[in-house]
Amino acid sequence: MATDVHHRRPGTSRASWTTRRWLRVSATLALIVLAVLGGLGLWALNRTSTLTDELVDVRSPALATSVRLEAALVNQETGIRGYGLTGERTFLAPYQEGLADQRSAVSGLRRLLAHDSKGQTDLDTVLNASDRWQRGYARPVAETPAGAPAKTSAQRTNQGKNTFDALRKAMAVQQEHQRAAREGAREDLRSAARLRDSILLSIGAVILLLTVLVFEGLRRGITTPLAKLGADARAVSGGAFEHPVAATGPADLRQLGADMEAMRRRLLDELAFAEEARHRLDDQAADLRRSNSELEQFAYVASHDLQEPLRKVSSFTQLLQRRYAGQLDERADQYIGFAVDGANRMQKLINDLLEFSRVGRVHNDHREVDLEEVVGQTLDALSVSIEESKARIVRDPLPTVTGDATQLGILWQNLIANAVKFRHADRAPEITIEAVRDGALWRFAVSDNGIGIAAEFAEKVFVIFQRLHTKDAYPGSGIGLAMCKKITEFHGGTIGVDPDHAPGTRIVFTLAAAEPVRQPDALESAAAR
Repeated sequence: MATDVHHRRPGTSRASWTTRRWLRVSATLALIVLAVLGGLGLWALNRTSTLTDELVDVRSPALATSVRLEAALVNQETGIRGYGLTGERTFLAPYQEGLADQRSAVSGLRRLLAHDSKGQTDLDTVLNASDRWQRGYARPVAETPAGAPAKTSAQRTNQGKNTFDALRKAMAVQQEHQRAAREGAREDLRSAARLRDSILLSIGAVILLLTVLVFEGLRRGITTPLAKLGADARAVSGGAFEHPVAATGPADLRQLGADMEAMRRRLLDELAFAEEARHRLDDQAADLRRSNSELEQFAYVASHDLQEPLRKVSSFTQLLQRRYAGQLDERADQYIGFAVDGANRMQKLINDLLEFSRVGRVHNDHREVDLEEVVGQTLDALSVSIEESKARIVRDPLPTVTGDATQLGILWQNLIANAVKFRHADRAPEITIEAVRDGALWRFAVSDNGIGIAAEFAEKVFVIFQRLHTKDAYPGSGIGLAMCKKITEFHGGTIGVDPDHAPGTRIVFTLAAAEPVRQPDALESAAAR
């Protein structure tokens, strides 16, 4: 048995309508209703205007003209009767005027009653009766010579009276019909006015109803869902991440709510993951604190316990070198020299490592530091090497910054000492110290005309223990620029090599003009929590 299955096409359900479609359909329906009501209103106004024109321009003037026609005929009858009795021509003047008035009135009635067949018939009846009275009485009397009409008038008196009575009757019927027509027009006008008022009131009521429906539709379909969506969003943004975001209203608003709910769920998952990561960071922070404590203990051991045996090794190897110099063979003297040099370098390396580890941990007294004074003290400390190398130093006036005086002294000492140490063999060192304000930062530069740094090593030189030359050519531990970078970054600045400077090297670094706000890293944040 075959059955018909009707499937609803997708998208036809009103539940899938968007706000735009709801507004479009509602506006279309409202415009159709308003157009229909507007058409009815225009029809009612046009009908009222037409009936008013008919009453004012046709019915009332037609009745008035009929009365004028009656008056013209009565004037004719009065003039003829007076002439018939007296025979004097002066009595024919009203008759002649009545004829002229009759012609004018008839012409007016013909025009006014052009579309009124009944009125035309009544007019014809009146004119026929008037013509009979004219032929049978009025014209014969009027054509009689003066002084003689009395006889003619007497002969036709009864005929004239009968025909004029018939004329009066026809005029009465005509006027009665005109009055009835005028009253009918008035009643039609009153009915049309009532209909017009009813339609206009209905239009006003429908417009008011449409307005109420529009506002109610906007409230239920748009403003209320949006307000609820906003309240849910504010609740979530206020920290109530467990609060669900409801999806109501048209399809697009429901989709927006669904997207916000999906975002809330994802945010909730991210927060759960972040909370779990925070716990892991707490554990790592605890491990880091233990490690830092062990590192500090190691630093203490290195600075005390390791230094003591190292000093003994260095002292005894130096004693062996002095006491047995020349008494042993050349290879033994070489071995003792290696031991003395290794012990000294180990001692210096340990001291440098301790100094590097203290940056930001031991020396952390931020206050206003006059860099003129710091650099002056640095130049005094390096005066011997500056004089031996015949270095010439030119510097800009240096500002006062906020930082740790000890660390900034180490920074300037390393940079100026490097400029002197890595000088060119063929020329005396020329060192320039620059300071330029750049917004919230001070930009400094230490330039020299020494051997320079190749571009491929511009980053490598700031890595701890990275040396570009052998210890025989240039002594040192390879930790100076790494310490400069650590000090600069601790003070909220940056440091680097200017690749365009030649000959020599130009180290550029920045320091904050005001107290830098250090952003704690993840481990410090976790430890603080």
